[in-house]
Amino acid sequence: MNATRILPDLQSSLLCEEVRREANGNFFLVGVIDFIRVPQLPVVAFKLSIFNRWTAGVGQFVETSRFIAPDQTTVLRKGEVKFTLHSAAQNATTVTLLPQVEFKTAGTYYVEVLVDDVMKLRYPVPVVHVPPPAQPTGSSTPPAPQPPAS
Repeated sequence: MNATRILPDLQSSLLCEEVRREANGNFFLVGVIDFIRVPQLPVVAFKLSIFNRWTAGVGQFVETSRFIAPDQTTVLRKGEVKFTLHSAAQNATTVTLLPQVEFKTAGTYYVEVLVDDVMKLRYPVPVVHVPPPAQPTGSSTPPAPQPPAS
């Protein structure tokens, strides 16, 4: 029996600063993101990328990647990519670019990955506000110690 359509498995999903493709066809991931540390809010990320790898499916599919605000309902950015798997032994890699993502508040944001409207993965992306260290005011720095006179 030959399957005409099998929903694929999501092998991996990574949020990155950028994804590049080398001359040999391999992918080069720049700045894999565990969390986002910012010195001030609001702040805008120039570009984020979602790198997804699909496998063990057969057919044509539509992947939807969403970047969700801490309220867990507001979709800040969304991208759709079509891909095809001709056999369950193949894999497909997709990259979704999310331009100009604004972080208005600190908190836990989410990446959601769906295929044909079926949720495959949802993972947290904490945004942490870390103010820059306070700069000393005035010149209250003590003078450097002098070597003893000989």
